[in-house]
Amino acid sequence: QVQLVESGGGLVQAGGSLRLSCAASGSIVSINAMGWYRQTPGKQRVLVASITSGGSTEYADFVKGRFTISRDNAKNTVYLQMNSLKPEDTAVYYCNGNVEALFTTWSRYLEVWGQGTLVTVSS
Repeated sequence: QVQLVESGGGLVQAGGSLRLSCAASGSIVSINAMGWYRQTPGKQRVLVASITSGGSTEYADFVKGRFTISRDNAKNTVYLQMNSLKPEDTAVYYCNGNVEALFTTWSRYLEVWGQGTLVTVSS
């Protein structure tokens, strides 16, 4: 079984910063792309940023220049540094990973989601 566990959410004032972490655990062979998504009530979950195993990154236009995604492959952890936060960044942030999981003598790729962490930005 593979799990992704996020941490680092909370309440921050507009203009402030937060750093989210997402650690993968379990029977992991490798992890391909990892990403951060966010969702607000009544809206679809949207991609915020993604990073490949080689470190290539992509960002949604609404966070470019403010958020930075990074990962530590040795720790199976992905981070999201969020600066210059705005009230509209308020959402539940979810971690996602394309994980090669080990099942006894074979493996398969799974898309795994974390449980989400709430980020609230006050004006």
